[in-house]
Amino acid sequence: MRIDAAQHTTSLTRLSPLFFTSHFPSSAIHSSLQPQHSEGSLSSTQSAKNMSTKVVLVTGGNKGIGLAIVDALCRQFKGEVYLTARDVGRGQAAVESLASKGLKANFHQLDIDDLNSIKTAATYFKDKYGGVDVLVNNAGIAFKMADTAPFGVQAEVTLKTNYFATRDMLTHFLPIVKAGGRVVNVSSFVSVRALNQCSSALQERFRSEDITEEELSGLMQTFIDGAKKGEHKQGGWPDTAYGVSKTGLTALSIILARRLSKERPNDGILLNACCPGWVRTDMAGPKAQKSPEEGAETPVYLALLPPGATEPHGKFVSDKKVQTW
Repeated sequence: MRIDAAQHTTSLTRLSPLFFTSHFPSSAIHSSLQPQHSEGSLSSTQSAKNMSTKVVLVTGGNKGIGLAIVDALCRQFKGEVYLTARDVGRGQAAVESLASKGLKANFHQLDIDDLNSIKTAATYFKDKYGGVDVLVNNAGIAFKMADTAPFGVQAEVTLKTNYFATRDMLTHFLPIVKAGGRVVNVSSFVSVRALNQCSSALQERFRSEDITEEELSGLMQTFIDGAKKGEHKQGGWPDTAYGVSKTGLTALSIILARRLSKERPNDGILLNACCPGWVRTDMAGPKAQKSPEEGAETPVYLALLPPGATEPHGKFVSDKKVQTW
């Protein structure tokens, strides 16, 4: 069976099915999104300087839309820009390519499919900078339409990265997002299309204001289980692993934005999901309408929402405009 991956819009972090382990990263979440304090310390002078430094982190930043986002932030963000990638060599090469254009980016290894890698990175940014000011969750995968891997495998691997691993990123990084921070989850317009192809019962739950993170993750696992048995359609799901993964990510963004508003109401953090558009990347191919630079415009817009802004928050944004979910 094939999935709708031709219009993949995120930076590709391609995984072989053999890479996939039989269990997802820990689903444990912080009971609160309140800032987590560290026991580590630097010299008082250096620590004070670092803590006042603005920091942005972009996952999957070594190519495609991710690299275009980093490029734009290097030009516009007043602070330290961190490009992260799971492959050290590719990440450092991307930093060097930016340097050749006179742009300064820092590199930190981060594989979102590795929970220890996420925890290590979170500890680093918490200890050195007191957290991050902007988090752009761009890393994602999609199988090519011609891929012959069974649909159940495609569903499991795709959701492992695009939903569950990104959820792990948010679990460990949201508590260290500083007041006034911005969180951008790079989703896709296919999230809305896949949602509209779900059964009316599933659509109701995805759009409900009382759906919890735990319920959402349970629904994502239900889709995987159904796909493995070839029964996902009977369960009311569409025939697109990529689309469902992005439906989950958009819904998760809305849920976490509500929690931020409730648990950190005075911190002014804005969290949104967005669609870069159909972008010419390794996955989408040369026929896509937008260049990576054009695809980066909406994520960068959300990352740089001005101080004091109160919206958008908990929205799905495309072409810098809030879209109906």
